[in-house]
Amino acid sequence: MIIRKRTKKIRLGGIYIGGDSPISIQSMCNTKTEDIESTIKQIKELYSSGCDIVRVAANTESAANAISSFKKELPSVPIVADIHFDYRLAILSIRAGADGIRINPGNIGSEKKVREIVKAAKDCGVVIRVGVNSGSLPNEARQKYGSNLVEGIVNTAGEYLDMITSTGFENLKVSLKSSNVMESIEAYERFSEKYDFPLHLGITEAGTLISGTVKSVLGIGILLYKGIGDTIRVSLSADPVYEVNVAKKMLSSLGLRKKGIDIISCPTCARTNGDIIKIAEEFEKRAGDLDKEITVAIMGCEVNGPGEARHADLGIAFGKYHALLFKKGEIVKKLSKDDVLDMLLSELKNFD
Repeated sequence: MIIRKRTKKIRLGGIYIGGDSPISIQSMCNTKTEDIESTIKQIKELYSSGCDIVRVAANTESAANAISSFKKELPSVPIVADIHFDYRLAILSIRAGADGIRINPGNIGSEKKVREIVKAAKDCGVVIRVGVNSGSLPNEARQKYGSNLVEGIVNTAGEYLDMITSTGFENLKVSLKSSNVMESIEAYERFSEKYDFPLHLGITEAGTLISGTVKSVLGIGILLYKGIGDTIRVSLSADPVYEVNVAKKMLSSLGLRKKGIDIISCPTCARTNGDIIKIAEEFEKRAGDLDKEITVAIMGCEVNGPGEARHADLGIAFGKYHALLFKKGEIVKKLSKDDVLDMLLSELKNFD
């Protein structure tokens, strides 16, 4: 059992982060924020796929102002505005109704500007994420810490938190990201030993669908296993819905979130007696929206097939001439191979 570190509990829109709250999944729109129609469509797609928090880029005045339209159309979706360089866009986003903002110590500007952001956030009950990235550390930190990026990341975050909390504001969460998995793990571990602010986990600029998934699952997964983390984002150069799907699978695999439909399927080999790849992919695609917590085995031969199918709630094991349908450990039907997908979907729909 994973024992999570108990961090401060804060409220972001209609959800809570930290403390005993469930770990939240975050993703970010890749539409132009000013394109209100497209961005609302993508926010809906992300939210319906299981995303708890949606971040949007607020890089222009029109982008910041668009947040009011998102909140009017989708009041239940927590919206975070991503701010870089111009502190005025943070204040504008807050006034437009953002539930949270992300600021980057490496480019947001002077202490005076940060204090103005903090005042606006305090007045409106908005969460601030201090988001430190290895690729955008402040110049003074780069000069001071040189190649010791972990120390630079952790100390930069600490300095900003000290400055912000000196104003009496503590509605904060923190991220300490690197594109290097081991640097990210070390930075989060070291920070977690010193502070109890909620942590947003991620491997920044992780990469494409496959490489980015591997790096993210390793980095975020190890930290979650150690009990560190309150929100997560899997950063991929792909449709952001994939980010949500990977995050959900990661959390369910670690027992940190409702499992949903857990598909066990063999990797296929010369013994395989059916088109397992096609059937498993189509089953996952068509069954993904069903709200059931169930294990389904789709197995291709007589070696491990019957055992895995018997241990699952629902299972198929292919033989040379036919397939066997298992339900709760028992063989209930012999099937034609052509009927396997439709029968699995039918049994799944009626499973209780």
